[in-house]
Amino acid sequence: MTSCLTVTVRLQDGGMVGAHASLFQVPGEYRSDRILAAVGQRIGGRGVRAVEVRGAVGAWDPSYFTKAIESYPEGAQVPVPTEPDPDGLARAVADGLGVPRGKVTVEDLPDGDQTVG
Repeated sequence: MTSCLTVTVRLQDGGMVGAHASLFQVPGEYRSDRILAAVGQRIGGRGVRAVEVRGAVGAWDPSYFTKAIESYPEGAQVPVPTEPDPDGLARAVADGLGVPRGKVTVEDLPDGDQTVG
């Protein structure tokens, strides 16, 4: 991933729910500040075993999950990360999904390498 993240939720029942989080809204897709709510709806009442966040961690400010880059008015200062913040991203995802922080792991994969397990 060059500027995106994946969010994979592993459910207690063995199922999975996933999302691709883009820094900028792709036409017809969710903005970054709507992704976690959409994932949460798909989880429903099922138990969450783990949440894995992977991708370009250094490109993301945790606030992008609550206020998308596109939502800032022209001329407004958009927060830009100065260094990777995996703990902040984990907290933002945990809060957005309503799961304990300890269930969320974050892995920086800035060069586009993804592994499927």
